Amino acid sequence: MDSRVPDIALVSLGCPKNLVDSECMTGILDTEGYRLVPDPAQADVIVVNTCGFIESAKKEAIDTILAMSDFKQPTGRCRFLVVTGCLAQRYPQEILDQMPEVDAVLGTSAYGRIADAVKRLEADPTRFSDCGKGPTTEHLTKKRATSTQGYAYLKIAEGCSNRCSYCAIPDIRGPLASRPFEDLVSEAERLAAEGASELVLIAQDTTRYGTDLYGRRRLPELLRALSGIEGVRLLRVLYAYPDGIDPELVAELADNPKVAKYLDIPVQHASDVVLRLMNRRGNRAEILSILRGLREKVPGIVLRSTVLVGFPGESEEAFEELLDFLAEVRFDRLGAFVFSPEEGTPAATMKPKVAKRTAQRRYREVMELQNRISREIGKAKIGRTLLVQVESVSEDGVFYLGRSEGEAPEIDPPIHVAGRSGPLSFGDLVPVEIVDATDYELTGVTTE
Repeated sequence: MDSRVPDIALVSLGCPKNLVDSECMTGILDTEGYRLVPDPAQADVIVVNTCGFIESAKKEAIDTILAMSDFKQPTGRCRFLVVTGCLAQRYPQEILDQMPEVDAVLGTSAYGRIADAVKRLEADPTRFSDCGKGPTTEHLTKKRATSTQGYAYLKIAEGCSNRCSYCAIPDIRGPLASRPFEDLVSEAERLAAEGASELVLIAQDTTRYGTDLYGRRRLPELLRALSGIEGVRLLRVLYAYPDGIDPELVAELADNPKVAKYLDIPVQHASDVVLRLMNRRGNRAEILSILRGLREKVPGIVLRSTVLVGFPGESEEAFEELLDFLAEVRFDRLGAFVFSPEEGTPAATMKPKVAKRTAQRRYREVMELQNRISREIGKAKIGRTLLVQVESVSEDGVFYLGRSEGEAPEIDPPIHVAGRSGPLSFGDLVPVEIVDATDYELTGVTTE
């Protein structure tokens, strides 16, 4: 057996919440003396942190695992292939049985034991799985190696207790497990000291933060505490459940200058019939009231959402209700998904099913409507000046790329920026006049 410390490559798939888990594993491995390399071809151990939320994510995970197996000995350098994350938690035995290329399977409760898993394989190459039940936040307490520049994700809770009928996350990740308030403030202080001027708060449902640990919602209080940290310029909230957007949170969005006037609220649908089938709390009228209140009390707020079409029982009438709702609300940004039956969830066996062709047509109609709305909203910004943080350069080298308060990292398209009076530096915060807009992208010129 090779006695040198192995080089490790980690491939992260899925959402920002998964990225934080990957960063924690990277930090743990670094602390244990392993060298992290960006190129899997140069690694002795490859770790693939998977998503397993919907069918397309599972397919991407399987394809990535197989692609990484090409780097294994004898044709490549890699000695061990480790699979972690949601797919691993959900199908540990199936992975071991059907993918002989995989040497170890670690579930979502085993992120903190990644270094132990590598050591175990080095000592004994026998294949194994480590997939205990229940949520854990232990790995989130470790110093992590952030992979983002200028901003960082702050994962405030693990798991979910909402039990939407289509979602497997509660079974994969377990029920809501909020992190202690003081731990989050300490981590935010460290991230800010390391150069993260924007903190993006994430969880399966950020608005329920604290309900399990303290018996009440503490997201507004957390935002106030984090805004007092030196070096924090902006706080952004993603994945807010509609019924958790209470007056205290709205006031924080309106009055705290460090809280982005931006909110990601996955509403999923607007038909009361479908919302009940989805086991979502609230109805169309309540959601509309919440959104109108936000627009009224937080002028200029950017609202992002996601909807699910083709859900079992979604009639043509219910779909038209959704279209009418979207036309009325006019989300600034919207993602749409076609229903994917996830085994073990109540929705997987619900009837009547919606034909795939019908679901795809409904998806196209939603996105065509949203494209028009986004284009109109973008055109209305022409002539306005936004404060933009410069982050990178476009592939063609013509424009700088940056974000204002209205763009979340990695989710929303960046603003294309031309420097009026010379070169810009990454991290610069500059006023930019918007001069052009397409369906989703803005282009501007610095005013200084």
